[in-house]
Amino acid sequence: CWQFVSECENSLSVPAAEPRLWTTQRDGEVKLRMEESGLAAEPALTVNQMFVSTVERYGEYTALCWKEGDQQKSLKYKDYYQTCRIAAKSFLKLGLERYHGVGILGFNSVEWFVADIGAILAGGFAVGIYTTNSPEACQYVAENSKANIIVVENHKQLQKILQIEDQLPHLKAIVQYKDELKEKRPNLYTWAEFLELGRDEPDAPLDAIIASQKPNQCCSLIYTSGTTGQPKGVMLSHDNLTWTAYSTAKHVSLTAASQAQEVVVSYLPLSHIAAQMVDIWIAMKIGGVTYFAQPDALKGSLVDTLKEARPTAFMGVPRVWEKMQEKMKAVGAKSSTVRRKVAAWAKDVGLRTNLSKLNHAPVSYHVAKKLVFKKVRKALGLDRCTKCYTGAAPITKDTLEFFLSLNIPLCELYGMSESSGPHTISRHDAFKLTSCGIELPGCKTKLHNKDEEGNGEICFWGRHVFMGYLNMPDKTEEALDAEGWLHSGDLGKQDENGFLFITGRIKELIITAGGENIPPVPIEDAVKEAVPLISNAMLVGDKRKFLSMLLTIKCQVNPDTGDPQDELTPEAVELCRQLGSKATRVSEISGGRDPAVNAAIQEGIKRVNEKSTSNAQRIQKWVVLDRDFSVGGGELGPTMKLKRPVVMKMYKEQIDNCYKDVASPATPDNPLPPK
Repeated sequence: CWQFVSECENSLSVPAAEPRLWTTQRDGEVKLRMEESGLAAEPALTVNQMFVSTVERYGEYTALCWKEGDQQKSLKYKDYYQTCRIAAKSFLKLGLERYHGVGILGFNSVEWFVADIGAILAGGFAVGIYTTNSPEACQYVAENSKANIIVVENHKQLQKILQIEDQLPHLKAIVQYKDELKEKRPNLYTWAEFLELGRDEPDAPLDAIIASQKPNQCCSLIYTSGTTGQPKGVMLSHDNLTWTAYSTAKHVSLTAASQAQEVVVSYLPLSHIAAQMVDIWIAMKIGGVTYFAQPDALKGSLVDTLKEARPTAFMGVPRVWEKMQEKMKAVGAKSSTVRRKVAAWAKDVGLRTNLSKLNHAPVSYHVAKKLVFKKVRKALGLDRCTKCYTGAAPITKDTLEFFLSLNIPLCELYGMSESSGPHTISRHDAFKLTSCGIELPGCKTKLHNKDEEGNGEICFWGRHVFMGYLNMPDKTEEALDAEGWLHSGDLGKQDENGFLFITGRIKELIITAGGENIPPVPIEDAVKEAVPLISNAMLVGDKRKFLSMLLTIKCQVNPDTGDPQDELTPEAVELCRQLGSKATRVSEISGGRDPAVNAAIQEGIKRVNEKSTSNAQRIQKWVVLDRDFSVGGGELGPTMKLKRPVVMKMYKEQIDNCYKDVASPATPDNPLPPK
């Protein structure tokens, strides 16, 4: 009887329910957060519609540039689009099913972009996989996205997939886009072979798929780097990508190609939304040029690429800016006294002028600009760059002021994968030191559960808010409240002009045994500023009676592997000399081996403690570790963000020692060694 009733119900034609604001189904649709007026009222576009519109306007303009050996290569927009269409036909020929993934595992390149866009045009999902992932982590992403095809850069990445391919029931083919294949295998293709598959296929089936796509359907998956639990597949719709690219370009006043082409350098991991939004989608929207860096960019070659490409806009994560700062300080330490004095004077003038934001810059500023600033910008390849950004992790005030003093204001941006990248961005005409700026046009911010100081959880609203986490309704409902606001998990406050200041992460808050809530980042930054010798600082103290801190020292980095070495940086050696220490290696300092350095660290921490708002916020003990944090070591994520839970596990012994009842340099009953 019941079966008969349910069959009757199914046969009645029920009008399709209006989509909700979120979904976790791979073929789901969402209600777009359209507004009556303003930027949020703009018509919704699919990726194909945005690309076609760019090709119509800027088809003859250069879209992508890269180097093969010493040769400079480039691709025009019209050819870029056609190549993406061929790739889409090749994916279909290899058996890509609707709403299934194409995994992409490799360093930024033309092939990465073409595979990403080709997957979307063919009705699949573009799925970036971090190059640092283990085979198990690759397997999770490939399985979760039901990847039919995986595109890998080289033999090294191919090995990871071959190790797990028998556990991937949806996998039909693998494509390797760099280097010759070391062995022939069934269903393994070179990039050239892959493009040949689709080159002569008819257009009609692809055009039918493209025509059936809607802006409110998923086209891309961004996997959050799982510092807690398994990674979540952030579902981004066509509209998430196309509208956010439009709104961001408007907000920061990027110029359309018809006026002057913007140039960006692609080097940050494309599996991260920040790099993808800037390098692929925003560049496409405005007809800009994307210049590809070398795979060893973060190990030192980035500045060479910057000098060649001379970007007009550049996005750096804090660690990139810090490395530039360290390099310049090291060069400064070696230059002649006169040059050093001129540079120091110019920086002082630059910082004061920029901080006061005078409408009439003093004469000294213009002199400094001529003497020093232009040279510095040129040496960094930033002489044409009018927009420098930092995001993806917190940056110290020291680094912001250093670049501001060189007349390179770093505009902070803030957002998350779940907001398709940016939510707020600083601009030159709307700039406050340490603020992440104001929200994009068409977006809204709400502070949830504000305390007496005005700090609350930052919540977002807008067409940049994601669709949901793939197959994870519970996690999706944790992130999106009943009204559809995205809860960021970050704490922040806004000033009277709408400038957003991030004050900490709810999950990162240290809650001491005494019940005090302590945001770690401001204290860590203060210690790094007080003791320039320190590279990384991590505050510890959750459920403990007092705070302690893990410290690392500035050291040289192996240019090939990016791993920290034992030798100190030239700047660190110079600082040690000033303190009366002869140390040239980390191993001569770590574990409290160098009394002069110990005393200096203790002195710096004492100064930080004196400024603390309460006793609970004072650092009672600290330890200098044997090596600096790194991506390869596991302490830092792909965008150089500190992975606190990982560090807690890795250095459990050192942390536990801080809480044993032993005297340490920081306990009051253990007087400091005489200076």
